[in-house]
Amino acid sequence: MGFRLSKIYTRTGDKGETGLADGRRVGKDHPRIEAIGELDTLNSQLGLLLAELDDAATTWPALKEISEVLSPCQHRLFDLGGELAMPEYQALQQVEVQRLETAIDNWNEEVGPLENFILPGGSQLIAQAHVCRSLARSCERRCQHLNAVEPLRGEGLAYVNRLSDLLFVAARLIAKRQGIAEVLWKAADKP
Repeated sequence: MGFRLSKIYTRTGDKGETGLADGRRVGKDHPRIEAIGELDTLNSQLGLLLAELDDAATTWPALKEISEVLSPCQHRLFDLGGELAMPEYQALQQVEVQRLETAIDNWNEEVGPLENFILPGGSQLIAQAHVCRSLARSCERRCQHLNAVEPLRGEGLAYVNRLSDLLFVAARLIAKRQGIAEVLWKAADKP
């Protein structure tokens, strides 16, 4: 087992700085900390999606597969957060990106081509998948911002990009497997 925290507060961050594993102190608004925080938010929302999927799988057993594919993503997001906190640490591998691509291809084949823009909605579960998707895009923007300042490994950047794609297709697949029509975007009436 790794490190254990015996004390949760340290008071070292009270003045707006935090420590990285390499010993550096950076502001809590540093792009690295912003990216770590955004990954944490996504991971928390993904946990909520997984809990809701597990509950819904009692009625729609076909949703269990979605949960099984998404569940490891929480661990990989934590790995990516570790890479950001410890710049010399490398946890994510290309095989994880490929795992997401395989799931995207399989699920996309089941849902079929996208014929119109869709809105987040239809059910709470579908909307939660879209919340996670939009947060994954936010993570990607934060990581790309950091990458412009301090270059990151390509695997982490690719992983967050694919995860947002996976969550989009997952939202569509949830709708299909629950028998809920996707909420199609309707353009505003022209004057």
